[in-house]
Amino acid sequence: MATHEREITAPVDLCLPDGRLNPSAAGWSRTPLHRSNLRGWGRNKRWEYWCVTTPTHLVALTVSDLDFLTLDTVYVLEYGPQGPVREFERTAMAPPGGRRSLLPRAVAGTAEAPAVVVGPPRPTGGKVRIEIREEDGGTRLRARCLTPSSPKETVEVDLLAALPAGHESLSVVVPWDERRFQYTSKHTARPASGTVRIGGRVLEFGADAWAVLDHGRGRWPRSVDWNWGAGSGRTDGLTVGLQFGGRWTEGTGATENALCVDGRLSKLGEELEWRWTPDDVMAPWTLTSPGDRPAVDLTFTPFHRRATRTEAGLIANRTDQCFGHYSGRIRDDEGREIAVERLLGWAEDVHMRW
Repeated sequence: MATHEREITAPVDLCLPDGRLNPSAAGWSRTPLHRSNLRGWGRNKRWEYWCVTTPTHLVALTVSDLDFLTLDTVYVLEYGPQGPVREFERTAMAPPGGRRSLLPRAVAGTAEAPAVVVGPPRPTGGKVRIEIREEDGGTRLRARCLTPSSPKETVEVDLLAALPAGHESLSVVVPWDERRFQYTSKHTARPASGTVRIGGRVLEFGADAWAVLDHGRGRWPRSVDWNWGAGSGRTDGLTVGLQFGGRWTEGTGATENALCVDGRLSKLGEELEWRWTPDDVMAPWTLTSPGDRPAVDLTFTPFHRRATRTEAGLIANRTDQCFGHYSGRIRDDEGREIAVERLLGWAEDVHMRW
């Protein structure tokens, strides 16, 4: 199941001195190797997105800088056999004000990058505090905010996204052209642990908790549509991470598709076929790869829809992120056929103008 894409094995600058894409940066790697030396202002997008899941609850943290606007978000979802139990989100939005220097060239929370800390130590109102730091054995994720509904409760996130020795991830450059390109580093199936406190209640993240990272640095077109799907957990006696993307990579010669099985990455160089119903995103989705023996043949069954609609000046965003379970079969580089049974994750349909 070899990919046609070039594998990068040594550190490389993302951009040339004039800000154009460095041709040597085009390709993919099993560990983050790109230095995101973006230049200029106006079309640059930088973010760190972490989502940590368990069978009953999840938390997602976002720190992003879109050049003309910064967005920092804490999102919490609790769910049970009958569906969502509690859901809330806090987003702090502001002009950049020099914040670009706080989002490093490398993946935040690693030895190659300084810590990322945004927001006041004791946030009030709609403000948000997020910290992403390197720690022995992984990345420490901390956050604070107040719940949006009354009575206000303090929310405190303290999680460790472990990085086992030798655990591989997908880093890839998607080139629309020499002036528009995206570097993304996607990490799946990272064991997680810790707590989220909401007032006097504690949500535990233990042996069945998994962290996923979406690290992004690039210069984007004004409008773009994409699909993203990810999942992590134990299935068929193995630790499996799923990472899939669609639409935004078509015609670029690159994909963000990969499987991570027991820490070993299998890069998928072909576009997947995504089938879903935009007017009914809670209906099952299917994801398949080409060929008589497809590497991916999965059905995604949602149990919750997180819908975001934003009209904020230069930004127009329509996102349907569905949380649910993947079932079906995958095949890795070793030719192993792996049964996927109710692997927790998400699939999303996004239309963005920014």
